[in-house]
Amino acid sequence: MKLQPLAFAVLALALTLDSARADGLSATEQKIVAEVKAHSAQGLTLLERSVNINSGTMNHEGVRAVGKLFGEQFAQLGFATRWAEMPPAMQRAGHLIAAREGKQGKRLLLIGHLDTVFEKDSPVQLWQRHGDRVRGQGVNDMKGGDVIIIEALRALHRVGALDNTSITVIFTGDEENAGEPIAISRADMVNAAKRSDIALAFEATVRDQDGRDTGTIGRRAASSWELKVSGKQGHSSGVFSDSAGYGAIYEAARILDGFRQQVIEPDLTFSPGLIVGGTDAGADALGTAGQASGKSNVIARTATVEGDLRYLSYAQRDRAHAKMKAIVAQNLPGTSASITFRDAYPPMSPTDGNLALLKVYSQASKDAGLGDIPALPPGQRGAGDVQFVAPLLDSLDGLGATGNGAHSPDEDLEIASIERATIRTAILLYRLTR
Repeated sequence: MKLQPLAFAVLALALTLDSARADGLSATEQKIVAEVKAHSAQGLTLLERSVNINSGTMNHEGVRAVGKLFGEQFAQLGFATRWAEMPPAMQRAGHLIAAREGKQGKRLLLIGHLDTVFEKDSPVQLWQRHGDRVRGQGVNDMKGGDVIIIEALRALHRVGALDNTSITVIFTGDEENAGEPIAISRADMVNAAKRSDIALAFEATVRDQDGRDTGTIGRRAASSWELKVSGKQGHSSGVFSDSAGYGAIYEAARILDGFRQQVIEPDLTFSPGLIVGGTDAGADALGTAGQASGKSNVIARTATVEGDLRYLSYAQRDRAHAKMKAIVAQNLPGTSASITFRDAYPPMSPTDGNLALLKVYSQASKDAGLGDIPALPPGQRGAGDVQFVAPLLDSLDGLGATGNGAHSPDEDLEIASIERATIRTAILLYRLTR
């Protein structure tokens, strides 16, 4: 559960900053901003170097190479760095961890990731600059966010503001396809969260309908479900009769339509992504492919549906599970069905503490002349690494670069967003660690 005293402490800090910083930045903060601007070109060069290394999740050599590049930057800033290897059976490259210990201000956990969805054989080009925008593999998801972390810390280092601070940075090597078991692949992150007060994650900044940069105070969980349905195989002319029943495919259709009509509520989605049915049918172990056989004159004996479920809180999950199970149990004559659920990413529920943290970030942005930062509606974001630690401490995500087309051949980045987000981040880190 959230540490409520911390939420109140962050809120108090936000309220203090409202009055103390209303007229702009302190002298030290002005120096920090000047350092960010003076080294923006350096940050863009670092981004280009990282994007020019393919680091698809399964390209372990590439993930480690990007980790080495970024690890060198942290070492220059006085961080102790290490590479956290994963067990070979997990088939993941591991994570970069950088840390420095101090006793001043809040203890911070900064989260990024090294991998992209573009594997080694991807035809998507690496780095392409077109005026004030850049296209490339993972340029905004999320190597741009990684660079923002590094350049914000670099600016603080140059003015001596990193001294005596406690900051841990974790760049995971498998965010796009988390290694299993999760208890192992996210153990270092969870342990770091237990030693921290606040988590900040740097997935891409999303703009609202008014064109304003937003902050993410909540993200929906990612989970899955599998529906298995059985019917009586027989001649199709007997379908609907008491003896033959309705068959597995009709029962699957009834259940799915029941979900659509009875389970929907705000911020909850449940999507059937794969369905197979017939005399013989089933999905593979991963639930990503299936096989089926049958005839038009034979009542379907079996059906399988693989689906996705997204929710914003465990209470919402439990309501959905209960409703879906009840619908599944109302079988048509001659059929039976069962549903199982599998959790993956936990929810990042919007909390008072997260809102208070966003208030501090927004004030930093306003004081720097970059406008206020409203909260993005939580239902508009998918799953991310921050969700593994959000139940433990106040958290904020979406502090990264601004771009379009993530995960697609058109993924791009607005170059100016690097400097903008770096300024906001540097001021936020400075204020949280005083």
